[in-house]
Amino acid sequence: MDNNQLLRYSRQILLPQVGIEGQERLLKAKVLIIGMGGLGSPAAMYLAAAGIGHLFISDFDKVDLSNLQRQIIHRTTDIGRYKVDSARDTLLALNPLITVTPLYQQWNNTNLSAQVAEVDVVLDCSDNLPTRLAINQACVQTQTPLVSGSAIRMEGQISVFRNQLPESPCYRCLYPNPSIPEETCTQTGILAPIVGIIGSLQALEAMKLIMEVGEVLMGKLLWLDAMKMEWYRVKLTKNPHCPVCQDQSS
Repeated sequence: MDNNQLLRYSRQILLPQVGIEGQERLLKAKVLIIGMGGLGSPAAMYLAAAGIGHLFISDFDKVDLSNLQRQIIHRTTDIGRYKVDSARDTLLALNPLITVTPLYQQWNNTNLSAQVAEVDVVLDCSDNLPTRLAINQACVQTQTPLVSGSAIRMEGQISVFRNQLPESPCYRCLYPNPSIPEETCTQTGILAPIVGIIGSLQALEAMKLIMEVGEVLMGKLLWLDAMKMEWYRVKLTKNPHCPVCQDQSS
């Protein structure tokens, strides 16, 4: 690290859990963030500010006026632009020392697995169950850690799936019947700070995974009820009949 980097990241380098070694890990890390919406916005901004060396940001949608209430990485002047272009400009303005690669395509199982295999951690910041299931399958196949977040109305949840460890459940373990209809914020609404909280926690868990510090939310689902301002922690166990990860423990 040069003097510019040492000064930029000095407040986290001061932490004994981080130090020079931890910061070096961040600078060498590659992270894929899928979804540049409400969750991906704060997650990407905090990871960029923290010095993640290479961020791959994925979204095929364009910025709409209705996005701006919660997708804080975009500006009014970005309406009509691809979200990954808008996000890239914001991230590089925040930290020009990192590399940001925008990914515009819609994913299928083949090209998603190839992209996931290139990174150290994946953040699922998408907004629909089919995409989450595809991301999970790719992460299990490549044994890549996955930090999954979701939010709707006044609720949010986050969990970490360490797919390189045989004892870790995967995201599909939560959904034995994925055909159940899922609500979206387009239908039911979302309060903006909810996605800000969950997205920030996704960035935090990703950094802990990269630096190999502390305990992450593997085998745990952290759920926020913002109406009561209460957090609940639910234990997750590996589903022995999971069609995606059952062979990982053998």
